[in-house]
Amino acid sequence: MTLPSLARYLPILDWGRHYDRGQFTGDAVAAVIVTIMLIPQSLAYALLAGMPPEAGIYASIAPILLYAIFGTSRALAVGPVAVVSLMTAAAVGNIAESGTAGYVAAALTLAFLSGAMLLALGLFRLGFLANFLSHPVIAGFITASGILIAASQLKHILGIKGEGHTLVEIVSSLLAHLGETSFITLAIGAAATAFLFWVRKGLKPLLRRIGLGPRMADIGAKTGPVLAIVATTLVVWAFDLGARGVAIVGEVPQSLPPLTLPSFSPALISQLFVPALLISIIGFVESISVAQTLAAKKRQRIDPDQELIGLGAANMGAAFSGGFPVTGGFSRSVVNYDAGAETPAAGAFTALGLSLAALFLTPLIHFLPKATLAATIIVAVLSLVDFSILKRAWAFSRADFAAVSATILLTLVFGVEVGVTAGVVTSILVHLYKTSRPHMAVVGRVPGTEHFRNVLRHEVETQPHVLTLRVDESLYFPNARYLEDQLSAYAADKPELTDVVLMFPAVNEIDLSALESLEAINTRLHDAGIRLHLSEVKGPVMDRLKRSHFLDELTGEVFLSQHEAACKLARATPTSGESEDPPEMVRLSAG
Repeated sequence: MTLPSLARYLPILDWGRHYDRGQFTGDAVAAVIVTIMLIPQSLAYALLAGMPPEAGIYASIAPILLYAIFGTSRALAVGPVAVVSLMTAAAVGNIAESGTAGYVAAALTLAFLSGAMLLALGLFRLGFLANFLSHPVIAGFITASGILIAASQLKHILGIKGEGHTLVEIVSSLLAHLGETSFITLAIGAAATAFLFWVRKGLKPLLRRIGLGPRMADIGAKTGPVLAIVATTLVVWAFDLGARGVAIVGEVPQSLPPLTLPSFSPALISQLFVPALLISIIGFVESISVAQTLAAKKRQRIDPDQELIGLGAANMGAAFSGGFPVTGGFSRSVVNYDAGAETPAAGAFTALGLSLAALFLTPLIHFLPKATLAATIIVAVLSLVDFSILKRAWAFSRADFAAVSATILLTLVFGVEVGVTAGVVTSILVHLYKTSRPHMAVVGRVPGTEHFRNVLRHEVETQPHVLTLRVDESLYFPNARYLEDQLSAYAADKPELTDVVLMFPAVNEIDLSALESLEAINTRLHDAGIRLHLSEVKGPVMDRLKRSHFLDELTGEVFLSQHEAACKLARATPTSGESEDPPEMVRLSAG
C-alpha cells in the first residue's frame, strides 16, 4: 500500500509530515486550556453516566489519542459529552445498578459495540446513513435531552435520592423525596449553579475591565468551573461537610487508565445492540456537525467516512481503558479551536495532561461535592435547550414541526431511546411523505421568452390542445402512482387534449416502479388518442430509459428543451377534421 492510500486511513501520516514548531506551540497552548476545562467536565459526565468519577478521565485519554491518529478534524476534541452520557445511563441502567461491577462491564460493552458499529460504517463508507436524521429532529432531541439531564441532576443539588429515565419518573421521584433535602448541599449546589451562570456572562467583561486582553479574558472565563470546584472543595474540606451529609466524590484511584475488557456475553450484547446503534448515530451526527463547522472556518476538509473510523477507534479505546461511550464535544472543540489548536496533536497533548492529572491530582478531588459537578452539568446542558426550533419549524414547515414536536414529547415522556428512535423514524416518514407527493405544475410560456412557468404563479401562454406538466421531484416507487393520478385528473378536464408533455428538468432518478407508471401513462393516453412527450430529460435519466423498451413504445417524442417542444407541437399537423390554422395561444393570468 502506497503512502497516499495509507494516509487515507491514517490521516496522521498526512498532517504529521508537515508538523512544525509553530503548530506545536499552538497545539500545546490549546492542550493546557482544554485539559483544565476537561478535568471537571470529565468528572461531571462520569457522574451523569452513572460511572465512577475516574472513568470520565479515563474516557478522555485513550479515545483522544486514537482520534488524533485516525480522525480528520484538526480541532475536534473527543471525550464524554452530555447527551451520550445520558444515553449511556439510560441503556446501562436498565441492565445493572449504578456502582456495581455489572454496570461498569455493561458500559464498557456499550462503548465496544458503538465503536465496532462506527468502524463498520466507516470501512463500508456508509456515513451517508446519518443524513436520515434531519437537523430539526436532532435539535428537538437535544433540547429534550437537555431538559432530562438538568432534571436528573437536581437530586444532587438537593442532596436527595432520585431515579428515573423520563421526565415524569424523575419529577415524581424528586417530589417523593423532597422532604429529605439537605440544606447544606442545596446551599453549595445553588451557589455553584449561580456562580457558573454568572461566569458565562459576567466573568469575561470583568477580566477585560481589570486589564486582561481579549484572549486571556476568554481563557479565564473558560476556567470558571475549575474555580467553582476549588472553592466548594475547600469549603467541604475545611468544615468537614462530608460528615454532615454532603455527598462527595470520595477516593479516586491515582493511576493511568487500566486495561479493561468488555463483556462478550451474547445476552448482554443483544440487550445493548439497539442502544449502541442509537448512541453511534447521535454521537456521529453531533461530532460531524461540530467538525465541519470548525473546518469550514479554516477551509479544511472533513471526510465523514474517516470520521466514523476515528470515532469508532476512540470508542474501542474507551472500552479497553475503563471508559464509556464518547464522541466529539461542541464546547470543548470550540475552546480547542479558539485556543489555537492547529492539528490533532493538540488532542494528544491534552491526553498527556489528563494522564498527569490522573496520576497526581486525583487526591485533591476527594472532598469535591457532587452538587458542584451537578451544577456544572446543569449550566452546560441548559445552553442546549432551544425551544425556538418549534417556532421556526411551525413557520417554515408543518411536517417538520410535527417531527420536532413528536421527538421532544416522546423523549421527555418515554426516555432517550424511544425519543431518538422516534426521531429517526419520523425523519424518514417526513421524507417519504414529502417525496410521495411531489410538486407538479402545469406550465406555459412567459410571453416573449423561451421560459416556461407555473400557470398559477405567472401570466403565461398555453396551447389548448397541449398540456405541459413539470415534475419537480425524482420519480420512484412512493410517488409513481401519484404522477398517474395527477396526470389523469389534468387530462380529464381537457377534452380537447391531443398532446401531453412531461417536463423533467428536476428529475434526477427514475426507478423501475416509476418506469412502469410511465409505461401505463403512455398506454392510457394512447388509448384516449393523446400522445405523450418528454422534455428536458437529464443525461443519466435518458441513459436509464434507453436501457428499457419505453422509448420504443413512446407515442410522442423526447425534446431537448421545452421551447423546442412548444414550437414543434404548435406547428404539428392537426388530426382529421381539425382546422388547418395554427393552434391558438391562450394567455392565462396568475391566480
